[in-house]
Amino acid sequence: MMQVVHSRFNALLSAWVLALLATVAWSQSITWLGTLGGNQSEAYGVSADGSVVVGWSYNADGQRRAFRWENGVMQDLGTLGGDKSAAFGVSADGSVVVGWSYTARQRHAFRWTASGGMQDLGTLRRGDKSEAYGVSADGAVVVGGATNAAGQWRAFRWQNGVMQDLGTLGGRESRAYGVSADGSVVVGEAESAGGRRHAFRWTASGGMEDLNITYASLLTDGSVLSVASAISPDGRYIVGWGYNAATGRTEAYLLDTGPRCTAHNGDVDANGCVDDADLLAVLFAFGNTGSDLGRVDVNCDQTVDDADLLIVLFNFGSGC
Repeated sequence: MMQVVHSRFNALLSAWVLALLATVAWSQSITWLGTLGGNQSEAYGVSADGSVVVGWSYNADGQRRAFRWENGVMQDLGTLGGDKSAAFGVSADGSVVVGWSYTARQRHAFRWTASGGMQDLGTLRRGDKSEAYGVSADGAVVVGGATNAAGQWRAFRWQNGVMQDLGTLGGRESRAYGVSADGSVVVGEAESAGGRRHAFRWTASGGMEDLNITYASLLTDGSVLSVASAISPDGRYIVGWGYNAATGRTEAYLLDTGPRCTAHNGDVDANGCVDDADLLAVLFAFGNTGSDLGRVDVNCDQTVDDADLLIVLFNFGSGC
């Protein structure tokens, strides 16, 4: 009897393992996207659900062209009048594509949609070149780099037809590579006053901040965060590369900037009770501004002010 039970168990186990392997094999796949008739293609962006991919491919004439791939079809997005283009970013739903294309004379950033085609985003005032690398989830905000009147590359944020120069970290040049889902946080690289490349994060309220300074406590002596290439949708995680002094080499990094602000009832220390400790925390931080204030910014408006204080006072004693 025991032998029969063991035989049935082994048979069931074998069947379960085979089913599991079949499921794993079915869930994993790779799809080669092909080309536009040329001998090479490269992908740089993908939609949230993985159904749309963007990048560039050589066409049959050997010209580099931006593409949008969906349902097995690679679409040539054309150019702004020149013979080359490339796509680097796509919105969450795959409907908006950004990158660069040559006009009749220069390389310009573009924003493409099925209804409007390829839109030239222009350049900074009196500049002549621009390139787009990232786009917000809804496709409304585009980031990249553009030259200014002095011919210097500057990180830009484009929205509603306006290209904004995000400045530098004291040096000459900068470029933006990634943007949060809502378009409020931009990351990239910028020259410091000493001429070195440093990773940056930009917000409207805080401007351009040097991640080497902001997160210096996380870095060993001699380590440098050189480039921030992408940012998570919620703005919390930043990735890029820099110099790791501990290993003596250039390495990719993942930076966790900590939880983003969540509005609450005044329980600043999250101990379940709104009390004196919470009131004092808000008072000591009163007047501070920025996007990383933590729970002292009770209503998450990036300023510790009367509104935060009133919330604590209104809920004083709750949960105690």
